[in-house]
Amino acid sequence: MNRQPLRLAIMEATRILTEAGVESPRSDADLIAAHVLGVERGRLPMVPLVDPPVIDAIGQLVAQRAKRIPLQYLTGWAALGNITVNVGAGVFVPRPETELLLEWGVKFLQGREYPVVVDLCTGSGALALALAHERPDAVVYAVDVDAQALAWARHNADVHSAAGNTPIRLYSGDIADPTMFAELDGLVDLVLCNPPYVPEGTPVPPEVGEHDPARAVFAEESGLAVIRHAIAAGARLLRPGGGLAIEHDDTHGSAVPALVRARRVLTGVEDHPDYTGRARFVTARRLG
Repeated sequence: MNRQPLRLAIMEATRILTEAGVESPRSDADLIAAHVLGVERGRLPMVPLVDPPVIDAIGQLVAQRAKRIPLQYLTGWAALGNITVNVGAGVFVPRPETELLLEWGVKFLQGREYPVVVDLCTGSGALALALAHERPDAVVYAVDVDAQALAWARHNADVHSAAGNTPIRLYSGDIADPTMFAELDGLVDLVLCNPPYVPEGTPVPPEVGEHDPARAVFAEESGLAVIRHAIAAGARLLRPGGGLAIEHDDTHGSAVPALVRARRVLTGVEDHPDYTGRARFVTARRLG
């Protein structure tokens, strides 16, 4: 069996993915090769030669990725913070920009013992589970309205609990419901939310338009409908001095901070950029 250079296979994969319009072709080619080999991406240079079946397996996944199937659906997982979660059809794939929302939340909780945290629109459960991983002393509640998303979140919660992480408390519910988590009103240290926020009709890449659940991506009222409910829930749930962080569309850099400021119980409103410098999430604290 003639072994072949892995480097050439990755170069060919990069070429195919570039022609297909994939946003990060070299990175995706590396990650596919690492997935097939069962090694971390950084260890690929340690594997100069591979057997033909490995080349074939890489080629098959590259062909799927070239059809713009999300990389995370092909590998079966996505990362957020220091954890990974399983993802696939029917659940929103966590994005790198949400790392910044998570980092802000973890930093905000410094110095608070046994904090109570609520993750609205939890999807795969990634944000709630990443927070629970960073703060094992936290009591983390997570909620979503979508049954498929909740099935993924339950699976991920079970995996992380079995691995020894603090279990999260997962619920089915609509954040538009003013009685949701009513027993926590005024008791929560941190409310996080990565809601559906893309304005309806916005052109999106095939990975999003054809694979992410539309209800997890798009929102009415120019993308602000669910964000309004998240702000109302945050204002109600937070204890005095508690923190709120909500991700939003890059066109919402003025609109979302204005909506937060309109709630008189919320103060210290700031908007934050993502890795590309575009407006991405708003934060605030509850007065008192």
